[in-house]
Amino acid sequence: MHEREALLTALREQREHVLQAVDGLADADLRRPVLPSGWTCLGLVQHLARDVERFWFRAVVAGEAVELCSGDEAWRVDDTTPARDVLAAYRAECRACDEVIGRTELTAQPARWPTDVFADLPVRDLRSTILAVIVETACHAGHLDAVRELLDGRQHLVLT
Repeated sequence: MHEREALLTALREQREHVLQAVDGLADADLRRPVLPSGWTCLGLVQHLARDVERFWFRAVVAGEAVELCSGDEAWRVDDTTPARDVLAAYRAECRACDEVIGRTELTAQPARWPTDVFADLPVRDLRSTILAVIVETACHAGHLDAVRELLDGRQHLVLT
């Protein structure tokens, strides 16, 4: 397997893990804050779509003029927004980002670097950006696993 394919496979596996972690949850559970910090499963998925995938791949790597969130805006899902729309938006954002990854060299420097947001973060090429997004997505997938277990007892991985 070539490096790009390996990176994309790892990224897609983590994205799928996120979706599996919330699959089958009732709407009320998707919107229920479980931890003291107050985030919800839907808010976390929306954060991944807007603040992670869209931001890093489309805005930074490709330099696209896309709508971005500020502060904790992405973490808040309006009560009138159907859960299926948030999940569909995440899937669509992932597909759009895969297109950016597919047409960009792994060694390419970003079209725009967010010094306004991350002044001390060194500039990353696409390869390093993919790795960073894999790590963040995996971390959040773990958060969703823990919350899912607290909500209904379902465990993603059990070693007994």
